[in-house]
Amino acid sequence: MAKRLFDVVVAALGLVAAVPVLLVAAVGIRLSSPGPILYRARLVGRDGHPFTMYKLRTMHLHARGSRSVITAQHDPRVFAFGRPLRRLKIDELPQLLNVLRGDMSLVGPRPQHPDIVRSYYAPEHGETLRVRPGLASPGSLYDSTHGEPLVGSVDPERAYAERLLPLVLALDRVYVRRASLWYDATIVGRTLLVIAATLFGRRRFPDPPEMPEARALLGRQWGDRISPPAKV
Repeated sequence: MAKRLFDVVVAALGLVAAVPVLLVAAVGIRLSSPGPILYRARLVGRDGHPFTMYKLRTMHLHARGSRSVITAQHDPRVFAFGRPLRRLKIDELPQLLNVLRGDMSLVGPRPQHPDIVRSYYAPEHGETLRVRPGLASPGSLYDSTHGEPLVGSVDPERAYAERLLPLVLALDRVYVRRASLWYDATIVGRTLLVIAATLFGRRRFPDPPEMPEARALLGRQWGDRISPPAKV
């Protein structure tokens, strides 16, 4: 109950504060690429039930090339105005509506496309589907700060599944096991700090504090295979 109240209050305040940013983003999207302002993605939510997640559209509707559900590094489908929206997570602000609807929480495991869940989830990953997915999580933060170099631009779905997804899921399993209202507040704070640092030009970040426990869940074999970029 306390978590849901926290979600509703913060999401409502966040939406009100974000109105000017959303208006500017909507105009920019309309001028950059024909099509709707919002992108609706069908993802897997709590207990494996699908839901529609809202984002600001950052890709051309009829772009040629990759049809992967994973966005590659320097993905040509992303139009120019969409790149800063993605980098600063402005495109994810409409997900606050999902929080108010009860589809998502402010903090929870990163929601995934049904094809990813069907093809790559092992039984232990079901642990992340027992709670509402979230806008922010240790896994989402790691994806944001380390994901593009790991995924690259050649066969991004395979690279995501082999190099990034196992760590994202392990980090989110750590979250599920530690979950508390205070922990949620710290993850929201960490997310805002990453966005602010990105705004001021930072491109490299240290591993999240959950990483040792996540690597222990993965085991030595995965820990050796998935090496993040060098820290600075």
